[in-house]
Amino acid sequence: MFGFGDKAPAAPAAASATIKDTSEATFMADVIEASREAPVVVDFWAPWCGPCKTLGPMLEAAVKATGGKVRMVKVNVDENQRIAAQLRVQSIPTVFAFWQGQPVDAFQGALPASDLKKFVEKLAALAGDGGLGEALEAAEQMLAEGAVVDAAETFAAILGEEPGNAPAYAGLIRCHLALGELDQAQAFADAAPAPIAKAKEIEAARAQIELARQAANAGPETELRAAVEADPADHQARFDLALALHAAGKVDEAVDQLLDLFRRDREWNGGAARAQLMTIFEALKPQDPIVLKGRRRLSSMIFA
Repeated sequence: MFGFGDKAPAAPAAASATIKDTSEATFMADVIEASREAPVVVDFWAPWCGPCKTLGPMLEAAVKATGGKVRMVKVNVDENQRIAAQLRVQSIPTVFAFWQGQPVDAFQGALPASDLKKFVEKLAALAGDGGLGEALEAAEQMLAEGAVVDAAETFAAILGEEPGNAPAYAGLIRCHLALGELDQAQAFADAAPAPIAKAKEIEAARAQIELARQAANAGPETELRAAVEADPADHQARFDLALALHAAGKVDEAVDQLLDLFRRDREWNGGAARAQLMTIFEALKPQDPIVLKGRRRLSSMIFA
């Protein structure tokens, strides 16, 4: 079975083709290594899959329209089951996008041609951003390592080149948060340019501001936990406990308490449990395990 860190086998003669089929033997060269030169769309399909027959040609057309900026690789899951298992493909069609050796986007099921075009164009922009993508990645790494001032300077430089770069704008907001400057972070979020004001990165930053304000006023975890244990029907205590847990960095436990509150009384305080869950989910990355698990459990309760 291949791994993302493995050395790729030698690329086949047709490696420069924009659209090609791959196998377990050539996946590393066709996808992982090739994605270091250009974004690669990977289409998981099978001959018996009806939706695949519709999606495939439309996706190919969208990739060809980029003039080589994006490549496409097709994986027949019947013949390459280990690749599908490695990427946890549950159903087909499933499409992954790789850039710089890593998966950066994905979707399942058939999409209209207009959505496919946007999906591929977004990938094409990764390769043609004049190095801004690498600068953005570097800034995120700085922020993660605590070099907040350096990160802020890098985010600002990116915005100097591309004022509408939503991830960089959101990065500056998060730098203010990292410095404990909640009011400045809020002001920056409120001043976001209209074209990017509703971008998911900036919405996530707004959610993080809200959670930071809540953390500043969170109650004592030990006392709130005791109150919930003494009276499991004390919804306010359970909600406050969730706030305290989140403030302490115990996000998993906070989500568990809010889900329990939603299960007990989904309409309590105007649906406060669900609203708080949505704020937490928005503040995290969409593919964070906490988000995936929490949304799944919440959905099962809603539709039970």
